[in-house]
Amino acid sequence: MARRGRREAADTRATGGGRTELLRDADRDGGWVLLVGGVPQSYVDLSDPTYLDFEYMRLMGDVVDRLAPAGAALDAVHVGGAGCTLPRYIAATRPGSRQVVLEPDGELVRLVRERLPVKGMPGLRIRVTGGREGLAALPDGADDLVVTDAFTEAVMPAELATREFVLDAARVLRPGGVYLLNVADGFRLPFARRAAATVRSVFRHTLLMGEPGVLRGRRFGNLILAGSREPLPVAELARVAAGGIARARLVEGDALAAFCAGAAPLRDGEEFAAPVPPPQVFGRA
Repeated sequence: MARRGRREAADTRATGGGRTELLRDADRDGGWVLLVGGVPQSYVDLSDPTYLDFEYMRLMGDVVDRLAPAGAALDAVHVGGAGCTLPRYIAATRPGSRQVVLEPDGELVRLVRERLPVKGMPGLRIRVTGGREGLAALPDGADDLVVTDAFTEAVMPAELATREFVLDAARVLRPGGVYLLNVADGFRLPFARRAAATVRSVFRHTLLMGEPGVLRGRRFGNLILAGSREPLPVAELARVAAGGIARARLVEGDALAAFCAGAAPLRDGEEFAAPVPPPQVFGRA
């Protein structure tokens, strides 16, 4: 979820994902909200790219902050582009980073380049391609971070949730690299449990973060999964998450195993669909 403020329409057009709106944040200079099909996809602050408005994005930023010493450059792949919020954050906090964004919606990329320009961001490339195809084209062991944050309106593409896709992300990562996944789910979290089981089946060290109400399956919202072959900074991330504005909780180890109990990893060829949020979540009731 995001801070709710006054927003002013600035641009509306059709893109591959549907009706896309770019709204100016009237309460914050430089702030822009990108919506597709009425669903907020990105918040970008052109004046301060280190400002992360969406709560789940702040949790992702907390993980990124602890991947390497402060200011050290990273090599990162982002599956799903939208407004390029996290790539902008990494470029600002870790100068010299090399990043590639894989985004299949060419019209959306054109809108972002026109209205939320990334041209002056060294080391950032946007490729108009699907996540599976774009990731498959990358070399083994070349990156420190792979982020999957891809939605068609409010639904995650099923092909980006499977074990086969996560295995390909692991192939691209260096030994100490981290896989980050944004998952949205609601009542009882059946999809999130399977997504967590999927990441755990690939990475020895896995954690889950989210707002307590979402983690209990009481309301629809975003959850962040992180996986790595090497230990993650669990204690520090738990402390930071608990002390943030969103008051998130971290689950790992035996607690995460219990969360996934009975949930099978998602696989290619299986018939499944990511959850669709209730209409009231984005004010569309």
